[in-house]
Amino acid sequence: QVQLVESGGGSVQPGGSLRLSCAASGNIFRTYTMGWYRQAPGKQRELVATITSAGRPKFADSVKGRFTISRDNAKNTVYLQMNNLAFEDTAVYYCNLRAELVPARLYESADFGSWGQGTQVTVSS
Repeated sequence: QVQLVESGGGSVQPGGSLRLSCAASGNIFRTYTMGWYRQAPGKQRELVATITSAGRPKFADSVKGRFTISRDNAKNTVYLQMNNLAFEDTAVYYCNLRAELVPARLYESADFGSWGQGTQVTVSS
């Protein structure tokens, strides 16, 4: 069982910044990808950014150039630095951890892995 604890959400004005953190504990795999997904009201959950155990990042087109993702393997923690936030970034952000040594179709599955409780990010003026 893997536990994910998120922190860092909140309210910010457009153009502002926030930093999300997610710490993993429990039965963690040796190689795993960590990342962030978000769900806005009335919309499906979508990928925001992920980072593999090798440090390879992946971003949604909508956040490229504004968000960065990093991880501290010693702390089993992933960070999402969000800059130049916009109204459309408002959503509940969920941390995800997924094992890498699994079939590709499982690894790429939208719901695969362990999930955090979610943290609200609100961008408003």
